[in-house]
Amino acid sequence: MLADQRLPRYQRVYDDLASRIANGEWKPGEAIATELELVDTYGVAVGTVRKAIDALVSEGVLERFQGRGTFIKRASFDTSLFRFFRLENALGERRVPESRILRQEILEAPSAVSAALKLKPGRKVIRISRLRLFDNKPLLAEEIWLPLHKFKRLMTLDLNQAGNLLYPAYEAYCGQIVAWAEETLTAEPVSAMHARLLRIKAGEPVMVIERLACGYDHGPLEWRRSRGPASHFRYRIEIR
Repeated sequence: MLADQRLPRYQRVYDDLASRIANGEWKPGEAIATELELVDTYGVAVGTVRKAIDALVSEGVLERFQGRGTFIKRASFDTSLFRFFRLENALGERRVPESRILRQEILEAPSAVSAALKLKPGRKVIRISRLRLFDNKPLLAEEIWLPLHKFKRLMTLDLNQAGNLLYPAYEAYCGQIVAWAEETLTAEPVSAMHARLLRIKAGEPVMVIERLACGYDHGPLEWRRSRGPASHFRYRIEIR
């Protein structure tokens, strides 16, 4: 079952487990096979299995619970907004911003989108324009790009009925699970178009969160840019 005998045994177990996870053998929140079951499956020592699992835990793919087992981790990504923007009401309560889809359309991928999503030139993508509101005031203007061949079914849906988070819709309707994401943060003067959406003056500073979201197989699933007024921005990190 384990490929490429030149690799260390734990690496071969790791690769096969990662492939099984990427192929959806276990869903987020589900327990994987026990260590003893994996020892029997792969014909290796328990220490080898643990080393492979440790690597997947350190990458955030798996999580262990004492006495319960090892589970596929379901990542939460909207917490980044709490790190970057003030999202508390007058009572100090945190809330996920309201989502308002402005447009869903199919386009030929611009070169920057093709590069980010690792698509061949000319491939079709879905562009979703979205506004996030907090206390009925615009907070973020977003452009979200998705490979059409993976997310085609979204074009048959009214995403405004899907709730304030898109990733559950990706999973429920397209079978695409976002496992991890990389974000970069920059600042720029706002364009006239985004200024109208955010109800600020053209040229005012905005913070830009650029996110590349990937599946368990590390393949790109989504590229987005979220722009919000710099006046609402904050940076918070815990140092221990």
